Formats: sequence, structure tokens, C-alpha cells
Amino acid sequence: MPKTPSLLLPTAPTLAVLLALGVPFFALRAAAPDSSKPAAADAPDDTAQVVVEPGRKFVYKQTAAGPQELEVYYPPDWNPGKNQVPGVLMFHGGSWTGGSLDQFRYLCKYLASRGLVAATANYRMVPKKDRAKLPAGESYKRICITDAKSAIRWMKQHAGELGIDPQQLIVGGGSAGGHIAVLATTNSGLDDSADPKDVDTLVAAYLLFNPAFQSADSDDSEVDFSKHLTAKFAPAIFFFGDGDRTFLSGAEDLLKQLRELGNSGSELWLAKGQKHGFFNKPPWQDVTLSQADRFLVEHGFLKGSGTLPPSPGGEKLDKAP
Repeated sequence: MPKTPSLLLPTAPTLAVLLALGVPFFALRAAAPDSSKPAAADAPDDTAQVVVEPGRKFVYKQTAAGPQELEVYYPPDWNPGKNQVPGVLMFHGGSWTGGSLDQFRYLCKYLASRGLVAATANYRMVPKKDRAKLPAGESYKRICITDAKSAIRWMKQHAGELGIDPQQLIVGGGSAGGHIAVLATTNSGLDDSADPKDVDTLVAAYLLFNPAFQSADSDDSEVDFSKHLTAKFAPAIFFFGDGDRTFLSGAEDLLKQLRELGNSGSELWLAKGQKHGFFNKPPWQDVTLSQADRFLVEHGFLKGSGTLPPSPGGEKLDKAP
């Protein structure tokens, strides 16, 4: 077992204490309304419009570009020595160039309130100014996938400390993060040479929020989903706005390929009239998360009913055929 990476203190000690004492998710929101705040109205599509305080920070990998981190959210009264539950690991979007961990903190805190250990990780990105220096035929998306694989392996290596079942790890992401999550778990290459070779990146399910699959990826087979899908692809739930014509067609191609392989374990849910990044904004944050909760219950990762309230405006998702 490698040396445990250094632990960094949370930026909001009071919030961490409340969570450790088992204050429920919605009680915490009511007791400390300033722990959630709206993002700027002109925030990018890959920025959550409602953000919450960071989780417990860990360094999952040291790189020349600096430490790569993930944040973990625990269920109330968590004792990893007595519990072993499914884990969740999410990757933010940002066109493989930007983005931040705030995108999935809300999701992670909610799923932790439902009994899972949930984390969100960052990853290295090649700046636009440096992409021309890459070898011909090599995509700037590769390094993101390599780091995502390292983060997945870190979660599995530290399953005992986290209190998760390494065979029940759920991964996902938004936009570029969804693409990264799928390739990190299906491509047998792009490994970091420093990663443990005996720890795989297989996962039990996917939560994919308008994942960014593009025909341009065919220029580099290492980042092209179509070159790595198999009939063993884990159950997945996809969320898209039906107005997201940039990336919806790529996901439809992926789902078609899975069906042709005999895999029918994935489902696509559409938000009428919505475009890319819709899930980052109220009320769609809760609408998509409620549907993700149902998906996790149906596949045995969660129990009981979700605790998010119905959308006040009646917004809903439609399941694609």
C-alpha cells in the first residue's frame, strides 16, 4: 500500500463539523443558508449556478504541474471502519481546458446525505497555447484521461480508509468530464506509469451530464469512445437538453453502438428546450439529480426515496426511446 497522500484541511471547518455530527443535508442548508451561493449570472455553462463549500481535500497524485486533488463528502456519522458503501467520483467539465470542482459539490453533498461516499476530482489540462506543440495525431484530451484513471485508482486503493466498496464505484462527469469518465474506464491505455498496475479502472455505473463526445475524436483513437466500447459497458444514465445539438448526437451514436453490441443498460433523459450545461442551473440541478437518485436506487446503490423536493415550476425530463 503506498503512502497515504497528504490531507489538506477543509476551507470551511464549521461546515465540516456539522457534516461530521450528522446534520442532514437539507437541515444544513436551512441552518446555514450562506453555505450555498449563486454563481455569476454570466458564469460559463460548465460552472454550477448553485455552489456549496468544498469537501475534505486529498491529494491523489503529485505531478510536475503541482498536486492533483479530489474532494470527498461523507455520510452523516460516518465510520469507515464499520461501513462499506458504494462510492461516487465525478469529473468537472470545461472543454478539457478549464472548469473547477464546484460543478459537482452540490451533487456530492446530496449523495453523501443519501448514504454514499462521494468525491469530485480535478485533472491536468493542456492550455490552448500549447496544443500546437503536441505530436501529430495526439489529442490534448489524453492527459485528462490519464489523470482520471489515477483518481479512480486512488479511490480504489483507499477504499478501506474511505469506507467504500471498490467494486461498487460509480463515476461520471459533465460535458468534457463525462467524456473523460467514459474513456478513463474503457480505454486500456493512457495509464500513468506511476499508477499501481494491479488496480483497474473498471466501474459499476455512470452518471453522465451532457457528456461531450465528438466526431473529431476519431482523429485520435485513444480518445474516441467508439474504439473502446464493449458489451460489458456498465449501466449509465445520460442527461441532455434537447437543444444541445453540439454533443447530443455524439451520445446518441454511443448509445446506438451499445445497443448493437447487445448492451441495453443505459438510458437517456432529455430536458425540453434546454441547451448545453442546463443541469448546472436551478431547477435542473435538482431535477437531474432526482432522476440520478432514482437510477441509483433501481440499480441497488441506494435505498429508499430521494429527498429532493419536486420542481416548483413542474420541470421534468423525458426518457428517450
